[in-house]
Amino acid sequence: MEQYLHLLDDVLYNGEEKVDRTGTGTISVFGENMYFDLTEGFPLMTTKQIPFKLVSSELLWFVKGARPSRGMNVNDLKAIYPNTIWDEWADKDGCLGPVYGAQWRSWPQGTFKIDQLQTVIDSLKNDPDSRRHIVSSWNVSDLDKMALPPCHLMFQFYVSQGEFLDCQMYQRSCDMFLGVPFNIASYALLMHMVGHIVGLKPRYFTWVGGDVHVYRNHLDQVKTQLKRTPGDLPTLEIRDRVGLNTIDDFVLDDFILSDYKPQRHIAAPISV
Repeated sequence: MEQYLHLLDDVLYNGEEKVDRTGTGTISVFGENMYFDLTEGFPLMTTKQIPFKLVSSELLWFVKGARPSRGMNVNDLKAIYPNTIWDEWADKDGCLGPVYGAQWRSWPQGTFKIDQLQTVIDSLKNDPDSRRHIVSSWNVSDLDKMALPPCHLMFQFYVSQGEFLDCQMYQRSCDMFLGVPFNIASYALLMHMVGHIVGLKPRYFTWVGGDVHVYRNHLDQVKTQLKRTPGDLPTLEIRDRVGLNTIDDFVLDDFILSDYKPQRHIAAPISV
């Protein structure tokens, strides 16, 4: 994860001061990318502990999509795992509106709903060389209904040599200390899930960031992390079991993370 630390260092010492929606203030750069080879290990941060169950349960919640007329709801997330990372944005009933999973699985088009994720999975199987293996969360007509517009807003798959699955994701707003490590792990996990379903090996993940920033109340934490040396990456396997045939069949126990030896957790406040 050296490239992550290099980018974190660059933002901290070469970024410009910006005001932001939360009122916290950031140090920011624009237009960056990172590249991860999943054949070398699963890209879960080792210079601080990242709770994998929080990453994987959130992704399963996205993949399950929204209940009809309910939108995405934190109570559905907590039914998978006691994950509270979205609580600050939810209303009193736990509702977040049509964020992420709602757009992935039921993008509204008139009286119909488009299941973008399943459409892409079908396309990967039936037309692997297509340039349209794309899922978008940035539904302009729904933005004002969302508790938080999507930060990671689009991803595209690519099939190489009929054997490998690559992915590129674009993230408009990138909280380098808290959010980005989760996002990297989440999309790497999604590649493993989709690859398992379509029979391809997850390989290269490219992360593209727009406004790449460090919040001003994270400066001490960032400096602490930059003093640490990355360790060996863990490995991830998908449990081989009967009944795991579609993207909807995954459960938490299907993910086997091995040899994860992170350094101590570094606590930091979240800006809402």
